Amino acid sequence: MTKPCDLSAVEARRLIGRKALSPVELTESCIARIEKVDGALNAITAIDGEGALETAKEAEDAVMRGDDLGLLHGLPVGVKDLQATKGLRTTWGSLLHKDHVPDYDDPVVANVRAEGGIILCKTNTPEFGAGANTTNKVFGATGNPFDPDKTCGGSSGGSGVAVATGMVPVATGSDHGGSLRTPATFCGVVGFRPSPGMVPRTTRPVALLPMPVLGPMARTVEDAHLLLLAQLDLDKDDPFSSDDLLRIPDALSGVDLGSLKVAVSTDLGCAPIDKDIAKVFESKVKAFGSNFAEVQHRDPDLGEVHEAFEILRAIQFVAAHKEKLENSRDLLGPNVINNTERGLNYSLPDVAWAHKVQTELYTKFRAFFDDADILICPTASVSPFPHSQLFVEEINGEKMPTYMRWLAMTYALTMALPSSCCIPCGVDHLGMPFGIQVVGPIGSDAFVLEVAFALEKALAGNKETARPEPKIKKLAKGKK
Repeated sequence: MTKPCDLSAVEARRLIGRKALSPVELTESCIARIEKVDGALNAITAIDGEGALETAKEAEDAVMRGDDLGLLHGLPVGVKDLQATKGLRTTWGSLLHKDHVPDYDDPVVANVRAEGGIILCKTNTPEFGAGANTTNKVFGATGNPFDPDKTCGGSSGGSGVAVATGMVPVATGSDHGGSLRTPATFCGVVGFRPSPGMVPRTTRPVALLPMPVLGPMARTVEDAHLLLLAQLDLDKDDPFSSDDLLRIPDALSGVDLGSLKVAVSTDLGCAPIDKDIAKVFESKVKAFGSNFAEVQHRDPDLGEVHEAFEILRAIQFVAAHKEKLENSRDLLGPNVINNTERGLNYSLPDVAWAHKVQTELYTKFRAFFDDADILICPTASVSPFPHSQLFVEEINGEKMPTYMRWLAMTYALTMALPSSCCIPCGVDHLGMPFGIQVVGPIGSDAFVLEVAFALEKALAGNKETARPEPKIKKLAKGKK
């Protein structure tokens, strides 16, 4: 019999609205799942079980009274530990904030609460979100739900693990160089990177650089869409927030995949990718390609993306962490130190050059879709690796020049400011989750979600591409 915590968010919300599922029962089930498996995974950094159950009882009473119910009414939600939660420990994965308990909610967290979401727990992240391996000096490493000794990706790794294992039906994430998409792939779940401004992000240290965004994580596209609807807002504290971006359908119906012209790219023409992962992707394309009217093997022109990305990313790090580096270096982890120090070495001409490169890249990327409806590519360049290894040092025998280079499959697209939905696509050559990105140009969010929703259904019908599921009983026995 399906446990309440294993229900999809959409189905659980439907049952709650019909008085067929109690929010208390669902919350108790999620808490029990956390207690059962998180000992082996270390995804949860703080939990408010008592407060969540009190809120769940209030939600149940509202249902019984016949009150108007919010989009997420009665659904437990995990919040990435980069977002402040009132009354619940928020550390940003940093020793500088290891005992911090905010007296306010991040605006997007407040939106989730306003739509009836129950903030149950915080999920682990690398320090200040720096890195794609979820580990920090406060809580340690988070394990992959398919092999706890391997990384779950990052920086939204705790959220990916939590939704994959049913600790919560949905969780918040954020994405700059792939922080939402990489853990979605490594954990076998869905991660949606929206266009800048769709989900307001008012805490960026440099507001006019729109690359970092907030978005949802869930087990299905439909569930991610549900959380996205609760996250959407018009907030002029984010200069990219716009009414035009809020035109997301209330429900997904899918599109006719057979009418679409799709471009597929194994490496985006610029990213290092493990030769075995490349073969896996090519075999997946053969498995699902017949669903489309036309499949083109074509790379976008992303130009000199690598150094430009490093420079523009460094602006954020210097703005956010220069004073920390000067005053509290001994409390910082290597990724924050590395990024900030590298940023301090760039010059104004370097920054000007990077902005020029991104502008050209952005324009060319939009033009790419003049001859394709959608772009599909792998999400990660490698299979999940041991979390004791901080990052990927070499691919196919080639040494990576920076700790970020192995993430080029995601960060190269970030520079084009796309809408991108990562969906599970079976397993790779090592039996670990494999994911693909469904990508469109800025502002195409509704279309990208509809394509991802339809493709997800097609993938589910083939054992080679269906979403893998972690073995909960095995994880329960593997408590550390």
